Amino acid sequence: MMMENGLSMEYGDGYMEQEEEWEREGLLDPAWEKQQKKTFTAWCNSHLRKAGTAIDNIEEDFRNGLKLMLLLEVISGETLPKPDRGKMRFHKIANVNKALDFIASKGVHLVSIGAEEIVDGNLKMTLGMIWTIILRFAIQDISVEEMTAKEGLLLWCQRKTAPYKNVNVQNFHLSFKDGLAFCALIHRHRPDLIDYAKLSKDNPLENLNTAFDVAEKYLDIPRMLDPDDLQNTALPDERAVMTYVSSYYHCFSGAQKAETAANRICKVLKVNQENERLMEEYERLASDLLEWIRRTMPWLNSRQADNSLAGVQKKLEEYRTYRRGHKPPRVEQKAKLETNFNTLQTKLRLSNRPAYLPTEGKTVSDIANAWKGLELAEKAFEEWLLAETMRLERLEHLAQKFKHKADAHEDWTRGKEEMLQSQDFRQCKLNELKALKKKHEAFESDLAAHQDRVEQIAAIAQELNTLEYHDCVSVNSRCQRICDQWDRLGALTQRRRTALDEAERILEKIDILHLEFAKRAAPFNNWLDGTREDLVDMFIVHTMEEIQGLIQAHDQFKATLGEADKEFNLIVNLVREVESIVKQHQIPGGLENPYTTLTANDMTRKWSDVRQLVPQRDQTLANELRKQQNNEMLRRQFAEKANIVGPWIERQMDAVTAIGMGLQGSLEDQLHRLKEYEQAVYAYKPNIEELEKIHQAVQESMIFENRYTNYTMETLRVGWEQLLTSINRNINEVENQILTRDSKGISQEQLNEFRSSFNHFDKNRTGRLTPEEFKSCLVSLGYSIGKDRQGEMDFQRILAVVDPNNTGYVHFDAFLDFMTRESTDTDTAEQVIDSFRILAADKPYILPDELRRELPPDQAEYCIQRMPPYKGPNGVPGALDYMSFSTALYGETDL
Repeated sequence: MMMENGLSMEYGDGYMEQEEEWEREGLLDPAWEKQQKKTFTAWCNSHLRKAGTAIDNIEEDFRNGLKLMLLLEVISGETLPKPDRGKMRFHKIANVNKALDFIASKGVHLVSIGAEEIVDGNLKMTLGMIWTIILRFAIQDISVEEMTAKEGLLLWCQRKTAPYKNVNVQNFHLSFKDGLAFCALIHRHRPDLIDYAKLSKDNPLENLNTAFDVAEKYLDIPRMLDPDDLQNTALPDERAVMTYVSSYYHCFSGAQKAETAANRICKVLKVNQENERLMEEYERLASDLLEWIRRTMPWLNSRQADNSLAGVQKKLEEYRTYRRGHKPPRVEQKAKLETNFNTLQTKLRLSNRPAYLPTEGKTVSDIANAWKGLELAEKAFEEWLLAETMRLERLEHLAQKFKHKADAHEDWTRGKEEMLQSQDFRQCKLNELKALKKKHEAFESDLAAHQDRVEQIAAIAQELNTLEYHDCVSVNSRCQRICDQWDRLGALTQRRRTALDEAERILEKIDILHLEFAKRAAPFNNWLDGTREDLVDMFIVHTMEEIQGLIQAHDQFKATLGEADKEFNLIVNLVREVESIVKQHQIPGGLENPYTTLTANDMTRKWSDVRQLVPQRDQTLANELRKQQNNEMLRRQFAEKANIVGPWIERQMDAVTAIGMGLQGSLEDQLHRLKEYEQAVYAYKPNIEELEKIHQAVQESMIFENRYTNYTMETLRVGWEQLLTSINRNINEVENQILTRDSKGISQEQLNEFRSSFNHFDKNRTGRLTPEEFKSCLVSLGYSIGKDRQGEMDFQRILAVVDPNNTGYVHFDAFLDFMTRESTDTDTAEQVIDSFRILAADKPYILPDELRRELPPDQAEYCIQRMPPYKGPNGVPGALDYMSFSTALYGETDL
């Protein structure tokens, strides 16, 4: 052991050799011998007075060995051999040898100290012997945290004087020179004896005299040091100071027991306060998360919209904002909530407290169920939005198609009812009558040709009603008008035909050319109308195959234009031939065709329209082709990225799961690897964000399927969130296992054995065991469980410990805690009660002042607020029941 200035000393051995070494090195202060003589004399007298005697001169009064033997009997409590009463030198040597033999019998090896030197009055030898006795009987038994005597005594001084101003105990010479350290030791244990606030570092003599006087008067500690010697010596003698300080230690040893008891209580209370803080934080986080889910669910479950494409697209954008901005913080909050709950349960198990049961509706399973419901609602909401988008897009297309066909039909029917109700045929000649008849036959043909158009209009209206188009009222009204008009046209047509047949018996003249024109012009005109409708018809496609099919059909149509051109020329030539005949023969009214209302100009105009619409259709199809090519590029771009990200997430999940099974290295290695995976996952997040951007472009382009990948954005999001949750959960489990291992003192080999046994029976690698698997695992580890009724009852009690929430599964943390608890010891309620009983001086109750004196302020107030009043016998006002409080800490009773 090292002293200040490099001085070394072995307690009980080599006193003279040490003195000679210091003297050779010039470190020996002559004043030390004087200080030791005074201190050792006072120390001896403090014990000899118990036998009714004392010494005046230490080197003279021990020469005959009688008082030396008496001193040893007093301080040891044992009886030494009967001394020789003769006065001869050999009698004295015999007595001193008896004393030295007794010292040696106590395990002290005396070096260079002989009976002759003591008998001859050798002061150095006598002081060395007394120092040896002091070390053995006053200092050696001092023990603070398993340190040696000197270190323990120094640590005791440092702890007791730590709160005091101007006191810094680092040694047993200079640190005590100004007297404040002595005063602080007295004030710490007896504050009523010294007013420490009035002491000053500038008055060392006053401080020393105050401490020595108070110690002698009230503590029965004699003056062993001289204040003047301490002040006038540059380096006071360490042995003298240690001897005097040891008297303080023994005087206050009773208070040391109280301090130990207080430390135990502080430790228990600190654990309890931290557990309560974690419980309150769990309740707060759980309430906040459940409230957020409660507020969010009505929005996700709502299916109300204004039935317009713009409104649904706005809702879709709101949902994207929710997934990117609102939900991620809640995912982190849920992970933190689970981590805090697992940490709390681990700490409760390690501190031998009952498991924490959250308030009703806030358990981990309640939160998991609420979260699962939220995810199902999200999935259903997104599917509804996409389906609604497709439905409304089709509705808009159908509505435009309905309007286009209805407009064309109404254009065609305009004036038809008036024409059918006309009585013009009654003033016609025969040829005019026949012309009217033929004209009516042509109209019937045209009417029949328009039957398909009316049926198409009705079918489109029906589909709009089925898909709940927002303006179904006006669609139904218009469709009904068209159908009613169509019925009237049919009836009027039949009535006019009957009248013409009746008049035919009178008038008969046929104009072949007009009839031929009407026959050819009517279907050609219908073809032109249908062709124009087809060329301006709106379409919607989602794939390259669909647009390519439209382009192919359009190319086939263009191939028929040559034949149509021949038909057009033929029809026009018929009109020209009629004009030629009329001009040649001057037929009155001959230019009017009685069989049709169509004219060559109508045919020419419509044919011209068709020829202009063909290149416009070419451009429209080309634009759509480019759009679908861009969509195809987006599909490939998303698939390429998704086919990389998806397998990466699956590999990371498999790796994290493997680590979580405890199959790879020590717990620290597992924790390190999990942290590395956590960093790698967060570093990989830009790939997810890039994929989200591509997915947004895909949705904005109305792309609803992708044959290039099996991954969807939703599956990747769920996989990503599950990966983050798995890493956080595994890190928390490994940290709890490390905490369990370190606090319980189990070896890595034991932990590996527990993990290996657990994994052996965890066939599905789920990280948990069924009760039957758990029983088999216990048996494999040598745990005896009978097959009778008593064995089953014992196993059910064990199962209640490892599965307090009755989930039907045993997780590895609970299994490890049970196995380690079988071979380790923890604090109990009885130990805490014994500690409180020491502070209460064996009373069955404790007072608030006693708690405030022995415990730190915050923990003292914690106890005072929670301890129930003492209701037993011999109580005093303000008495507190520490027994009920201690048992409540361990869940054995309720406060």
